[in-house]
Amino acid sequence: MFRLLRFVLLLAAGLSAGAAVAQDLEVVAPTYDSPPPATSGTPAQFSADEILASGNRVFGEFTQGFAAIVERAVSTYGLPNGYIVGEEAAGAIIGGARYGEGTLYTRNAGTYRVFWQGPSVGFDIGGNGNRVMMMVYNLPSVEAIYNRYVGINGSAYVVAGLGMTVLSRQGVYVVPVVSGVGARLGVNFGYLKFTTQRTWNPF
Repeated sequence: MFRLLRFVLLLAAGLSAGAAVAQDLEVVAPTYDSPPPATSGTPAQFSADEILASGNRVFGEFTQGFAAIVERAVSTYGLPNGYIVGEEAAGAIIGGARYGEGTLYTRNAGTYRVFWQGPSVGFDIGGNGNRVMMMVYNLPSVEAIYNRYVGINGSAYVVAGLGMTVLSRQGVYVVPVVSGVGARLGVNFGYLKFTTQRTWNPF
């Protein structure tokens, strides 16, 4: 998380992510799982109770707010068949970028490392670090997560210190739930690009 936040703050200050910085980041970066095979099947669904239990471990003191968000998401999209737990750093004043890394969990198709990047345009302030959990709906296969998802990239729904946004692609919905200062209040139109490896290009 500190590596992400450090990089975003340097980016906001107009510094170039040159080869020396990239090399420094790669030295301390752990080795992650390889991409899933193209033949992986459709993951099975998680129950609302399982999602609540995982979210409570992520958000701790925001348990009540997370329960309200899960209720809202399930009533709209049904039960998820995957979820991502990780951390995110973002920085924007009028326009900016967000970067994150975490793990995709499925019931019967394994767990996989995932990174995300994307521009955001709105009224965010800072270079803030957030804990993130993303519920994934209608995921046809694990490899399908590694794409670009478009939507309202901001706090479409805010409750008790948590913000919920919605991103979509070809019938698959990703619902990020974010904690942090202000839960990234604002209206930010953008997208998130999910990748198998870290990249600092949000486009």
